[in-house]
Amino acid sequence: MEELNSSRKRTLFIAQFSILLAIEAIVCFTPLGSLPALGPIVATLSHIPVIITAVLLGTKAGAGMGFFFGLFSFIVWTFMPPVPPIAFVFTPFYSLGQFQGNFWSLVICFVPRILIGVVTGLTFQLLKQTKKRLLAYGVSGILGSLTNTILVLGGIYFFFGRDYAAAIGSAYNLLLGLIVLTILTSGIPEAILGGFAAYAIGAPLNKVLSKADWS
Repeated sequence: MEELNSSRKRTLFIAQFSILLAIEAIVCFTPLGSLPALGPIVATLSHIPVIITAVLLGTKAGAGMGFFFGLFSFIVWTFMPPVPPIAFVFTPFYSLGQFQGNFWSLVICFVPRILIGVVTGLTFQLLKQTKKRLLAYGVSGILGSLTNTILVLGGIYFFFGRDYAAAIGSAYNLLLGLIVLTILTSGIPEAILGGFAAYAIGAPLNKVLSKADWS
């Protein structure tokens, strides 16, 4: 009986992860996942399935979904970049004129996305002990989303700052201010959306699936 229950749990896990992965692919590969943003940065909904995965299935599953987010993003920026002049910061295999990506492009593309799941999952596991669902889900989603935004934009600034500024036609000394403004106008709304989605979607699903500890 124990082996049967284990098999059922594994099957349910695979089914849930697969559904969320399909949603991740949709928001990554179709216009449904893109939102208007400041300047050349494209705001995205692609962090939402990663956050939901982390609060439903755990930190490891969230990190795995984050990896797929990074992989899908890598494919998009390599073969069909939404903003070609800045594609080099996300992939070493796309060049435009003098601008060329490198190893740090892969770091920017993958690491922040994986850490969405890690930060969301660990924060949720910590805060759910408070028995306050809104706090646990909301803060987890917000921090996971901000992790991605800050690390992506920070990576662009530290590893490609001058080339990125030149690619978007900005003076390098203005780039940091532009990045901060992007965080405020795009990153913060994305984070709020991540927190809302974690609570509005994750909480009821966890209740239905009997994964939550509180009543």
